[in-house]
Amino acid sequence: MLQVYLVRHGETQWNVAQRIQGQSDSPLTLEGERQAKLVANRVKIEKITHIISSNLNRAKQTAEIIAAACGGLQMTTDSRLQELDMGVLEGREIKSLTEEEERWRRSIVEGSVDAGIPGGESMAALATRMHEALESCLALPDDSKPLLVSHGIALSCLISTLLGLPVYSRRRLRLRNGSLSRIDYQNSSWLAEGWIIESTGDTSYLTDYRTSTK
Repeated sequence: MLQVYLVRHGETQWNVAQRIQGQSDSPLTLEGERQAKLVANRVKIEKITHIISSNLNRAKQTAEIIAAACGGLQMTTDSRLQELDMGVLEGREIKSLTEEEERWRRSIVEGSVDAGIPGGESMAALATRMHEALESCLALPDDSKPLLVSHGIALSCLISTLLGLPVYSRRRLRLRNGSLSRIDYQNSSWLAEGWIIESTGDTSYLTDYRTSTK
């Protein structure tokens, strides 16, 4: 059985400002760095063997913190793990969007069949490259435990489509900054053969931290 861990990058400056990031970039906030350190502390006990990150800086920053905590593992990048290209809306604050622009953005959230943003990427293209990145983990040596660092819409799309939902489905999976998910490739007598969702969006280690500091 292959276990693959999925991490959404830590909080960024644009997350706080509610600016649309897509494949543009924004550095982690101090909170984002703390989230990365906490997820790193959580996963280091899992004996991760490979850390593969989106090549966008916010994911790479997160991955580098995790790699250091896992004994200085080498971090590699894979552009297929990038966030959805949000086209002409990248860099815009949500509150600044016109009604038409907000409809474009909401089409992604609401799962419209024709969802898309001018100059951006289709959900079908996103799903294809995310699945390709995941499938490449099957070529790793036996007993590997890879960890992939990616983005909110990208990871939601991957997990949802593994469950058999359409590419254009409503976003109902909450994956907070610094959250951890796990999927396994296995042959079970009780489950469909192939990729199985073990857990999604775990942030218990982040909640414990916040509670302990109040």
